[in-house]
Amino acid sequence: MRPGQDLVVAGYAGLAGACRIAEERPEELSRWFPVSYIEKLKKDGRAWCAAGGYGLAEARYASAETAPAAWSARGASEWEEAGEGGIYTALWNLSGAYMTGFTVDLRKIPVTQATVEICERYGLNPYRLLSYGCTVLAADNGGRLAERLETEGVAAAVIGRVREGIAREVTYGDVRGFMERPRADELSRLGIRAE
Repeated sequence: MRPGQDLVVAGYAGLAGACRIAEERPEELSRWFPVSYIEKLKKDGRAWCAAGGYGLAEARYASAETAPAAWSARGASEWEEAGEGGIYTALWNLSGAYMTGFTVDLRKIPVTQATVEICERYGLNPYRLLSYGCTVLAADNGGRLAERLETEGVAAAVIGRVREGIAREVTYGDVRGFMERPRADELSRLGIRAE
C-alpha cells in the first residue's frame, strides 16, 4: 500500500453487528420494526457472513486460502478484513501497517438501510460496529476494482485515497475530522459479545 492509491470497501460496514443485535434483541426491536423485517435482517445477515460476506459461490474472499489470489487477481495490492471494531479498525490497522495516512468519505462506505436504522435506535456508530464480510482494499485503480466487484455481485465503492504522512482524515460532506484510535466494538455498549 502506498500514497496515491485508492481505498475501496467491499461488502457492507456494520451488517454483521446489526444481525447480531437482531438475534440478541428481537423482542426489543419488534417495538420499532415489523417482525418480518427483523427476520429478513437475521436471515440475510447470516447468509452474508456465512458466504464470507460476498455471496459468491466461486470465491469466498474472506478465507485465508483464497483471499490473496482472489484480491490480487481483481487488482488489489493490499487489504484488511473488517471484523470487531468495524471499518474504522480495519482502516486504522491497514494504514498503521504501512505508516501511511488516508482521506476517506464516510458517505461512500456501503451500509445497509437496516444497519443505519438499528444504529440510530441504539445510538451506535455503524463504522465501529462488527463488520465480518467487509474488506478494505488498496488499489492503483480503485474505480476499476469496485466496478469489477459490483459486476460479481459484491457491494463495493471507492471511499478515499492513501496519502503520505500518518494523518487519518475522515470527511462527511463538509465536515472534516481525524480518526481516533480504535476502541471496543459498538456491540459492547449493548452488552453483546462480538462472535
